[in-house]
Order: sequence, then structure tokens, then C-alpha cells
Amino acid sequence: MGLKAGIVGLPNVGKSTLFNALTSAKAEAANYPFCTIDPNVGVVTVPDDRLSKIAAFVKPQKLVPTVMEFVDIAGLVAGASKGEGLGNQFLANIRETDAILHVVRCFEDSNVVHVAGSVDPLRDIGTINTELILADLDSVDKRLKRIEKAAQSSKDVNLKTEYGLVKKVWAALNDGKPARSVDINDDEQPFLRELHLLTTKPVLYVCNVLESEYTGTAKSSWVKQVEDLAASEGNQSIAICSAIEAEISQLPENERFEFIQSLGMNEPGLNRLIREAYKLLNLITYFTAGEKEVRAWTIRKGTKAPQAAGVIHSDFERGFIRAETYHCEDLFQLKSESAIKEAGKYRSEGKDYVVRDGDVMLFRFNV
Repeated sequence: MGLKAGIVGLPNVGKSTLFNALTSAKAEAANYPFCTIDPNVGVVTVPDDRLSKIAAFVKPQKLVPTVMEFVDIAGLVAGASKGEGLGNQFLANIRETDAILHVVRCFEDSNVVHVAGSVDPLRDIGTINTELILADLDSVDKRLKRIEKAAQSSKDVNLKTEYGLVKKVWAALNDGKPARSVDINDDEQPFLRELHLLTTKPVLYVCNVLESEYTGTAKSSWVKQVEDLAASEGNQSIAICSAIEAEISQLPENERFEFIQSLGMNEPGLNRLIREAYKLLNLITYFTAGEKEVRAWTIRKGTKAPQAAGVIHSDFERGFIRAETYHCEDLFQLKSESAIKEAGKYRSEGKDYVVRDGDVMLFRFNV
């Protein structure tokens, strides 16, 4: 689906270190602001052990996981919406993403300079959020001025709907609230999407913590503050130690699990982060399974069968006849497709079927 999550934050909070760990790339990580000048882009697989479990029964020639794209965007500073630092360029990069991973520094380290002189996660979050709101306000203000006069005298229903939406969003932004806080009806949704606002994007706050906190049971007051803020906004948060995750990503594959276990963990924290980002975008996975390949496909929750088929190829959606399907858990329990059929769990579904996370699909179509 070409989905992107933008990694943002103040300079020196660990964004590029996290990106490097995510993608095993080599984005420059340095102890000074704006070391990331061009957005670094990396495509990563979404961890899902169901793929290999399905393959154990189907025995395909290859496995194809689903993926997400992560974009490492240069550190923002106060005044970014007015062009401070490298602001305008990177605000534009954020507009091109589907979700925001907001990295927040939740650790003290005298060797790593903080752009504001001290560690204060809520202040730092406020700085970034204010810049995003101000950038959106500038865009919405321009749009409002462009259509206001015509909308007031026009009988065009669409223009009036857009004008009403823009006024509501402008009022919220002017009050320091993100655009996602505005109650939007179905008629207004298309006009909201056309605005490409930064503050409509879902946010996952990533608390970058020290190793001692990451591998222990105690939770710092800073992490708790971010969790409470995220909950109040209807967003999510997760704690990660970028330094540890970067170290894990550099180890040979055969040494990673032993190192992870030595830290008291069952998997890299990045697996959790990727899954949380995936859920943040309201995404689910369905599978296709055959001798050639077992493959994971990404769709939005609530997608119906024809549209899910269209993710594979537009012809599948255009000529959709039916979907033959069972759930992967049925395969894990009953061990084979023939056993699934005997148990009456193999189904034929029509155009109104809403695909579930974990469905194994075979689409019948004719064009």
C-alpha cells in the first residue's frame, strides 16, 4: 500500500539512531543538530510469525512478508513553521507520510547535547506540536481567505461544505488544538483530506530511554508523563532504547536471539514498535497461500473482499466473483486445508464480506 511513517522530534533525541536500527541503514547519527538533511527512507518488514507458521503447512517456494516505509526527518526546532532551522523543508516531508512517530528524549546524558539545554519530554512534545499546528494554521488560513467570499455568496453545496469545514479547522488550530480534535462528518472528510494537514495524522510517541530502564521493571516519571499525554490525546506511546536496538541490529543474525535473551527480552523492541506503527494506521494483514508463495498483504481494517483483492491487482477487484477463505488459526489447529473443509470452516464469501486480520484468501475473478 506504500504506507509511510515519519520519524520526527527535536535534534539529538535519538531519531536517526532509531531509524538505523529499524532499517539496518547507515543514516548519519551525530551529536549536533541537523545531521539529517535529506530524509532517509527505509522499507522494513512487519514482524508476523503467522507467515512462517502458514508456510510450515503449505510448504511454498518462498515467503513474502508485508512491509512499511519509515522516513527519518531532520530535527525540528521552535520556529520551524516560520523557517527556523531547516523547518519548512521538513514540514513538507512530514506531509507526505501517513503517521508520525514522535521520538521523545526521556534520559539524562551529559555527553549528548539537548537543543533546549535540559530534558523535559512534555516541553519538547509541546514544541513540536506547536510547530505542526502553526504550519497547518498557515495552510488553512490561506485556504479560508481563498474561498470565503465565494462561499458566502454561492449556492454550491460542495463549496459551502468545504467552507464550513475550513472554518471549524481554522478555529481549532487558532485555539492551539490539532485538526484531528475537530468533529468531522462524512460530507466533510474529502475536503479535510485535500488539505493534507500535519495534525490530522495519528501519532505514536516513542520514549527513548536508557538501557537500565529499558531492561528493568521500573518506569521513569518522564515515560509516565508521555503515556498520560498520549492517552489524553487518543494516541499511543512506547518505550524504546535506541542505543540497544541499534546494537542488536548490528549483530549477526545467529547472535541476536542470545543477546536479546541476555537482556531479559523475547524479541527486539523494534518488533513491537513496527507492530504499533502498523496498528496506528488501522492496518491488518491477510494472506495468500499456494505452492509458489505464502504472502502477507496489508489492508485497512474494515476493507471488503473486492477491495482487498484489488491490493493484489486491479483486475481482481474489477472482475471479483467471490472469495474462498479460512482463518489462519484454523490451519494451525487442523493442520491442512482439506481438514479445514471437512470441519466446515472453509467458506465462500461475496462482495460484502469484511476481511479479517489473519484470513487466508483465494479470490475468484473474471475479466
